[in-house]
Amino acid sequence: MEVIGKVKVVNPEQQVSASFKKRELVVTTDEQYPQHILIEFTQDKCDLLSSYKQGEPVKVSINLRGREWVNPQGETRYFNSIQGWRIERVGNEAPTQAPPMPTAQTFAPATNVSEDEPDDLPF
Repeated sequence: MEVIGKVKVVNPEQQVSASFKKRELVVTTDEQYPQHILIEFTQDKCDLLSSYKQGEPVKVSINLRGREWVNPQGETRYFNSIQGWRIERVGNEAPTQAPPMPTAQTFAPATNVSEDEPDDLPF
């Protein structure tokens, strides 16, 4: 999965424990109702964010993660996170377009058409 937008925030690296670190990125999508998507990069992926600045257009490859947790009262809760694993800059490239359709003159006219044959088209 991918998120495309502009970098809004690159947070500093957080050392959560002796063996776990994370860094958060917020990407603002470019749509009618822009979304501010928080994406976590963990462990060695934290370094991927070092060269990115606010306002840069990016494409971030992500995985959705979900966890189940049972609290001391026995209630089950579910938590989701978005984990980034690749980020790349995107330019102001024009969207790729399909090649133009050939004009009608390009096709040779059908020569083996007979009005006596039954029409087997379903419409």
